[in-house]
Amino acid sequence: MQPVTHILHADLDAFYASVEQLDDPSLRGKPVLVGGSPEGRGVVATASYEARVFGVHSAMPMRSAVRLCPQGIVVHPHFDRYREFSNQVMEIFRSITPLVEPLSMDEAYLDITSAVDSGKLPLALALELKRRVKQETGLTISVGAGTSKSVAKIASDLQKPDGLVVVESGDEAGFLAPLAVGKLWGIGPKTAEKLHRGGIETIGQLAQQSEDWFKRQFGKRAESVLARSIGADHDPVQTHRETKSVSSENTFSSDLADGARLKTELDQLSSHVARRLERNGMAGRTVTVKARLADFTTFTRQTTLSANTDSEAVIQETAWRLFSQELTPGRSFRLLGVGVSGFTEPEQPLEYQLPLMEH
Repeated sequence: MQPVTHILHADLDAFYASVEQLDDPSLRGKPVLVGGSPEGRGVVATASYEARVFGVHSAMPMRSAVRLCPQGIVVHPHFDRYREFSNQVMEIFRSITPLVEPLSMDEAYLDITSAVDSGKLPLALALELKRRVKQETGLTISVGAGTSKSVAKIASDLQKPDGLVVVESGDEAGFLAPLAVGKLWGIGPKTAEKLHRGGIETIGQLAQQSEDWFKRQFGKRAESVLARSIGADHDPVQTHRETKSVSSENTFSSDLADGARLKTELDQLSSHVARRLERNGMAGRTVTVKARLADFTTFTRQTTLSANTDSEAVIQETAWRLFSQELTPGRSFRLLGVGVSGFTEPEQPLEYQLPLMEH
């Protein structure tokens, strides 16, 4: 029998916007839109809960957000400040358990099995976590507790903001059953739509299907999706992740067609990637360029070098060689990106990739 694990999923509420409201008291209680300019192609990185009631959400074009919430206050992001808060919160997490798996700057899994086995209750640990984050940083955090990562993550999202949901051992399937099937990790919008057409609206209805049905629908993923649908998955909390790639991209405020200007942009992105590789003691063999045309057509071009590199000059030259072949008359570009992958040695995780706003 699989030993019972106890997992917390902790997620800071409207993180960027909450930090802005902490730093500027005049923003408190008001709809805050953190992101790029609505005049260009800025997007919403985070919206405060006061703005969300108007239908604003992250990744929405800022222009659309301002249209939905004209009284919204647009604030340019301060990523250095967010990183400071993130580091402080992660230290609180690690003081409760050394087994912490950060997912981004504002959320993480915590394996609290050892503390629970020594007599502490998951509810008590979750309350302690919420209290300390609020007391030491001023931020609110939503926490879900369960016997698996997927159950804990779903639970943390149910009563946001400042939520707390504990799913006891043995209650997983019953907790999941009435929830929309799209809440299950691994069920994206397209898969959910397909399931809806087949009459499956809830996770409980999904869990009732046969193993053969799961194999037909999900192929190699069948076993893992079935396990998650009843809360019986056992994916461990991973304190270190192997970095698959290091990349940087930028969406331009207006389409670019000039070769010299595009080369300058590509060189800057390549430099950023090279600095991050050097800072983290990494080198890779595969260089990838991502490009998006004015009509939103997106494509990638990549090549594998004969040896690993972290050289700014090599990455710049390779990226330009890949991209210059795509420079044809009449083409203009709204986004460029550069990435390096193909690391031969397991690496320590990088600091989190931050979303890049328009210039």
